[in-house]
Amino acid sequence: MPEVQRDGVERVCFRMQLKPERIADYLKAHEVVWPEMLDALRETGWRDYSLFIDRTDGLVVGVLETEDYERAQAEMARRDVNARWQATMADYFVGSENPDSSSRRLEEYFHLA
Repeated sequence: MPEVQRDGVERVCFRMQLKPERIADYLKAHEVVWPEMLDALRETGWRDYSLFIDRTDGLVVGVLETEDYERAQAEMARRDVNARWQATMADYFVGSENPDSSSRRLEEYFHLA
């Protein structure tokens, strides 16, 4: 899929699937995201990052902007804080020991700016 960039910014949307019985726990865990995790996201180029959830089935959708998503992901994967965070999140997600690896990027096909 060709990457769509506007003014050097790549808009990214991805999805992940929570275990329905873990939705409340997952949301509770995000009430206070570790400051060092937030710093790592910022330092590796994650901007205007939001997560959305469908509480009926546990679908999580993430949206962010970055200059280079592949690079941003690779830099986060090298961070110790990310490894620790992913380990704490793993039990919330369907079929994954690492939620980052289970996320599926969605293709943007329309955008009204």
